[in-house]
Amino acid sequence: LWEASVRATHDFVTEADLDVFRPLVREAIAGIPQLAGLRDGDGYLIGFVGVAEGNVEMLFLDPAYRGQGGGTLLLDHACKEFAATAVDVNEQNPQAVGFYEHYGFTLVGRSERDSTNKPYPILHYRL
Repeated sequence: LWEASVRATHDFVTEADLDVFRPLVREAIAGIPQLAGLRDGDGYLIGFVGVAEGNVEMLFLDPAYRGQGGGTLLLDHACKEFAATAVDVNEQNPQAVGFYEHYGFTLVGRSERDSTNKPYPILHYRL
């Protein structure tokens, strides 16, 4: 699910990047204290959100379900149930930038590199 979502929204990420990120994401999910999933009518997982210390660390949605409100449901849950008030977004992912800004997040900072020191600028948002 994570990889399908990334491939649909992060066209700047290379195959080599995915090879690096895959084990990091597996490890990160295990350490997320607040994690929630979204399932379709047949019970299949179609999205998930993870929050740590008030920061949305991950929100991924099956590409087939994008634009149908699932991302908003997950973010609503993160904000209301997990008290999320911050999120970091890849600057090169304009769909995510627009999603969080439309939700009401405000840009408060920018980093030139991501957490793995790759040259993917990160935008820092707060509610």
